[in-house]
Amino acid sequence: MLKPWGQLPREFRTEAVRPYYEALCRKKAQLIIKRMFDLILSCVLIVLLSPVMLILAVAIKLDSPGTVMFRQVRVTQYGKEFRIFKFRTMVQNAQQLGTQVTVKGDSRITRMGHFLRKCRLDELPQLFNILLGEMSFVGTRPEVPKYVSRYTPEMMATLLLPAGVTSQASIQYKDEDRLLENAQDADKTYVEQVLPGKMEYNLKSILEFSLWKDFKTMIDTVVAVVR
Repeated sequence: MLKPWGQLPREFRTEAVRPYYEALCRKKAQLIIKRMFDLILSCVLIVLLSPVMLILAVAIKLDSPGTVMFRQVRVTQYGKEFRIFKFRTMVQNAQQLGTQVTVKGDSRITRMGHFLRKCRLDELPQLFNILLGEMSFVGTRPEVPKYVSRYTPEMMATLLLPAGVTSQASIQYKDEDRLLENAQDADKTYVEQVLPGKMEYNLKSILEFSLWKDFKTMIDTVVAVVR
């Protein structure tokens, strides 16, 4: 649910964010349905996919030393921090061994991790984040606080809604690691080149939000993964 304008955190009450907020205010009924859809579908999928997640958990444990789950602080609606659930696809303590973005051929990715990332199965545990209301099926992918601190005033509008598992930006930038492959400074390249491009899609999605477009994005994601 959208908070009244006066109750938004100060960094959201700017003229750069206002057009996006007003666009969402005209879709309040659809936003309620969106949350109900997220709640029901996440419950159903957790039940149906629990055997698959159990098998993947065992495979991850057998493939490399470390925990099954990767927990990392990300940022969601209104700038709230939360801990995302993902299957671990890298070696233990990978964050201490490199950047917070992944490049093509990243040596930190495990054998099982390559498979999980290719099929996006590492995202399955985020069903629990959706159930808790921290995420949605469709929305801006949650960034770490380090990158959110570099957002422009307009980019803050993407945090008016919960973070998402997928989005049009995620589809268009599904090979993001290739863009960073030859970067001398992957973090700098991501913030200065990749992030602004992704945000163009994310901001457009806020202005043009509808349940139909959310559904289409979910279908497009499945097609992209299969391809």
